[in-house]
Amino acid sequence: MSAPQYRITLLPGDGIGPEIMAVAVDVLKTVGRQLNIGFEFVEALIGGAAIDATGVPLPEDTLEKCRQSDAVLLAAIGGYKWDTLPSHLRPEAGLLGLRSGLKLFANLRPAQIFPQLIDASPLKREVVEGVDIMVVRELTGGIYFGQPKGIFATETGERRGVNTMAYTESEIDRIGRVAFETARKRRGKLCSVDKANVLEVSQLWRDRITKLAAEYPDIELSHLYVDNTAMQLVRNPKQFDTIVTGNLFGDILSDEAAMLTGSIGMLPSASLGSSGLGVFEPVHGSAPDIAGQDKANPLAQVLSAAMMLRYGLQQPAAADKIERAVSQVLERGDRTGDIMSANTNLVGCRAMGDALIEVLEGK
Repeated sequence: MSAPQYRITLLPGDGIGPEIMAVAVDVLKTVGRQLNIGFEFVEALIGGAAIDATGVPLPEDTLEKCRQSDAVLLAAIGGYKWDTLPSHLRPEAGLLGLRSGLKLFANLRPAQIFPQLIDASPLKREVVEGVDIMVVRELTGGIYFGQPKGIFATETGERRGVNTMAYTESEIDRIGRVAFETARKRRGKLCSVDKANVLEVSQLWRDRITKLAAEYPDIELSHLYVDNTAMQLVRNPKQFDTIVTGNLFGDILSDEAAMLTGSIGMLPSASLGSSGLGVFEPVHGSAPDIAGQDKANPLAQVLSAAMMLRYGLQQPAAADKIERAVSQVLERGDRTGDIMSANTNLVGCRAMGDALIEVLEGK
């Protein structure tokens, strides 16, 4: 049987982006050789790098390359250099344009505690040990996009701010299916988070998610109100496997879950669309203060590549192999500066990449 072939668009972006992307590509090439998976890598501009070269944060050529790919691997965008530009020309506008242009509606944010880094968590060891949560957040609807919205003058002259939280059945169904499928790839438990006791939009949300559950009899579905979920994430995070929720609630809860791990430098993410094309990127920023100094932690980028393999390309064995390699390197005691602790070895970005390749090759 011929080897599967995948076209991957690489968006190194700004700051530490090119450094951490180089490590992820080396890891993908190594795993590809070992498991007979072919990769064609195509590089494109986004963010500040695109502004400097073309005057806009997301050139049409970049968007077209992404559309012609099987998956998109993004590193980081932004930096002080472009902070004074108008909002529509800032690097962040490129990211929003990418999500819109590729119709990405589902954001997957894992929060997994690596045993070797457990003492970096602000919570007690017995609370966070073994935590492995995936937050599935709806990305293109809800209160951030609902109409009407704005600041309006009332009849008395007083100003009134309005935002509308709205979801259609089809919007709920499509994010629900992503969540059920994600839970199926994990431990088979899905918690749907809403505020159905006071919000009609949440009542519709709960009704649709409950109906969808009939299509997934192998998944254990539960429901929680968002305020209780926020409390439970701190009190007993190990009760959660996969969480699905709307845009606003997901924005807040995914950041709360991320802090359980103690290091944003270890967190990947994925944004998926109905076409199957996804963008996979670390949660952290471009860290311009350490760019080009070989100090960056590439592990979130590498774990984003693993998410690409698992959720974008349906290559779970390759994803498992990369995730095991990250764990083994941490077990060896190799650490970049952001995750250093007592009795560990300080390494740079390139050396961390070399360590991953050594582990993958069994050296």
